[in-house]
Amino acid sequence: MSQSVDLPKVDEFLQELATIQQTGSKRIAMLGSRHVPITHQVLIELMTYALVLSGNRILTSGATGTNSAVIRGAMRGDPNLLTVILPQSLERQPRESREQLEQVMHLVENPTNDSLSLAEASSLCNQEIVSRCQQLICFAFHDSHTLLRTCHEAEDQRRLVTLFYFD
Repeated sequence: MSQSVDLPKVDEFLQELATIQQTGSKRIAMLGSRHVPITHQVLIELMTYALVLSGNRILTSGATGTNSAVIRGAMRGDPNLLTVILPQSLERQPRESREQLEQVMHLVENPTNDSLSLAEASSLCNQEIVSRCQQLICFAFHDSHTLLRTCHEAEDQRRLVTLFYFD
């Protein structure tokens, strides 16, 4: 009986190995749930801060919770290495997020998505973020459908995906 090698799996493994071994800076997308305990937010902020201090460029969105912690960590490390892509215009963002977002140097708004539901706009925003990154770090719950779909799409685009579950 002969054995076959699944070449796409080997290819994916080699792609991940090359990304892990890359010593230069990377474009890392960090996304996650809005509903995150403060202790987890502190850890996410510290991780982001360390990634920025290592010279990595960080991409995220503008929601509260995980993304807000990512923004705090990146701003503390080097605000120039942070890009925030909003699913809609700045005016459509929650009031508690706007003050923080107004401090971001590289802020991309998507006012053409203002007529969409937040779920639809977030899905499109996540696709744009993934298209710009080399690696995705995601913090989600098992029922975070939009985030989990984003992780699958990132894998389909051969991005290195690290998924942390809160539950």
